[in-house]
Amino acid sequence: MRRQGSKVVPAQRNAAPGPMTGRAVVPPVPRGLPIHRSGPVEARLRYWFDTTLSRGTPALVGWLALACLALVVPVSALLVWTDHRTPTTLSARIAAVWRNTGQTLRLGGEVGPPLRVALSVLLALIALFYVSTLVSLITTGITDKLLALDRGHARVVESGHTVVLGWSEQIPTVVAELVAAHAQRRRGVVTVLADRGKADMEEEFRDAVGPVGRARLLCRSGRPTDPVALARVSPATAECVLVLPRDSPGDDAEVVKTLLSLTAAVGEEHPVRVVAAVRGDRYLGAARLAGGPRATVLDTDDLSARLLVQCARQPGLSLVHQELLDFAGHEFYTVREPGLSGLTFHEAARFSPVSAVVGIAHEDGSVSLNPPARTPVLEGDALIVIAEHQDATYWTAAPHPYDPRAIRAASPAQTGPAEAPERFLLLGWNRRAHRIAEALSRRTPPGSVLDVVAEARAATVSGIRDLTEAVGHRLFVRHHPGDPTLRETTDALDPTGHDAVIVLAADPRPGHDDPDDRTLVTLLHLRARDRERVGAGVESRCVPVVTEMTDDRNRLIAPHAPGADFVVSGRLIGLLMTQISQNPRLAAVFREIFAEGGSTLRIHPARRYVETGREVSFATVVESAARQGACAIGYRTRGPAHGVCLNPPKSQVRHWHQEDEIVVLEQEG
Repeated sequence: MRRQGSKVVPAQRNAAPGPMTGRAVVPPVPRGLPIHRSGPVEARLRYWFDTTLSRGTPALVGWLALACLALVVPVSALLVWTDHRTPTTLSARIAAVWRNTGQTLRLGGEVGPPLRVALSVLLALIALFYVSTLVSLITTGITDKLLALDRGHARVVESGHTVVLGWSEQIPTVVAELVAAHAQRRRGVVTVLADRGKADMEEEFRDAVGPVGRARLLCRSGRPTDPVALARVSPATAECVLVLPRDSPGDDAEVVKTLLSLTAAVGEEHPVRVVAAVRGDRYLGAARLAGGPRATVLDTDDLSARLLVQCARQPGLSLVHQELLDFAGHEFYTVREPGLSGLTFHEAARFSPVSAVVGIAHEDGSVSLNPPARTPVLEGDALIVIAEHQDATYWTAAPHPYDPRAIRAASPAQTGPAEAPERFLLLGWNRRAHRIAEALSRRTPPGSVLDVVAEARAATVSGIRDLTEAVGHRLFVRHHPGDPTLRETTDALDPTGHDAVIVLAADPRPGHDDPDDRTLVTLLHLRARDRERVGAGVESRCVPVVTEMTDDRNRLIAPHAPGADFVVSGRLIGLLMTQISQNPRLAAVFREIFAEGGSTLRIHPARRYVETGREVSFATVVESAARQGACAIGYRTRGPAHGVCLNPPKSQVRHWHQEDEIVVLEQEG
């Protein structure tokens, strides 16, 4: 340490006494580092400039004024001295220079005694300060407003709009379908509140949804569990609020918290209509309690399992579900027609030429799908129809004629339940496998078999053991250890010996690949095996394959045979939530369709209802199905023109082939 004046200055750490001199030796500059060769004058100027900037706004304003004067005064003097009209006296020329300078800098142009000039400059400075301050305040306010809008913190002042809370895999599907539903309205507004940036949400919607047409899509940033953030989207005046589930069942508690925050934001005395979903049944009861009496809470895992089982037992149903759930084709609507009061259900259905009448929505909120033909339509009842849009249904004075000669009577073998045991092959394992097996055990005849091909992990083996104990008396479960993505595993167990194959998607795990990657590999092996058997001349029947996927985009690249079923559970749940949000009565409709023992969708051969090999109107098919206790809603064709046609006009006449099938809504037996 050494003293400098009254201060103690620490010694330099890198300084070391030089040999024989005792002076400090400056260490050499390491190679590769830049060396500044600026001179002392340049260094002092740079230091002076940095110090000036650090003094704040007053110093900057002062130097800016001096810089302007340094430029404006010489130029003004040059203009005066080069003008032949300028007075010749020096004082007059100085006054002219001052006027030019004042007009340029808006400092006033008064000429006269020094006091008058000083007052003129003072007034100009005051005006300049006022205008500058006003401009700064306006600029700051506009900037803050733009920043708030960009952050998604602005309040939405709407009524009758639809609010979507949360961000999950269903968000593109839900928003796209809501936009399609609101496109028919004059002022359709869809508002999304999620814990993401507004710009990021809008960019993703531009790619996933595309043009919104007449509808308006508003994005707001904030946590749906925060009542303050919820107030920005005006949930109290919304037509419906959708609460999306998170990507993991462990996050269902956040759905419950969001529902509680929603109740706190709108008040318990003014409950809002809510459609929510949870992935597991652990928080299902709590979510329904938190949502209140006007909330519809869906169990996504249970619905996905039921959809997979229905498609496995009725190949082709996935296309029917897709058509009924999205707003692009034909879907369920409720129509009230006072003129039909007093008629029976069968009579009212015959008076609708372009819509399929499938049930009655009673005044007390209950619904009856495919009721008995003699059920009366009461005054306060509405009819449940499948139509192209809300206003497409109309009624005629007389029913459409049908051909009684083409109607086939039902035989006992057709109407009786199937007693032969069924066999299913389940490739893969996830958290929904247990529910799939339970649903199969309740729907299949005694003696049915479920072969499970899954890796012999501890959790999987334990789950299969518990499943066997739970359903073993109704369904025989056999575990075949192996990886479904390996060819030798699928070859070891012949899929052709089963009635259907179910390929499950793996549960998503952080840090792992897309769950659909393993599914695609399994489908590749199944298709390669079928092609090899056909190439070798081995005759085998076509086994339906039902595949569960998490991303609808992967369905387009999946290898499959014509007519294969793909159940994209996230997309179908999103479509279901959107349908219920637009019509609350549809919650009971879909509850009965997916429930056990109620009216459900089925596909039967066309020869069961009409004589094939001839031209018959669809009205004849509808009449024949009604006599067998079912509602015909469409048909399915085979061959090159494979596809599903729902709600064709009853006047449509077509040639019915032996391979054609009829889509009906009937009581599950």
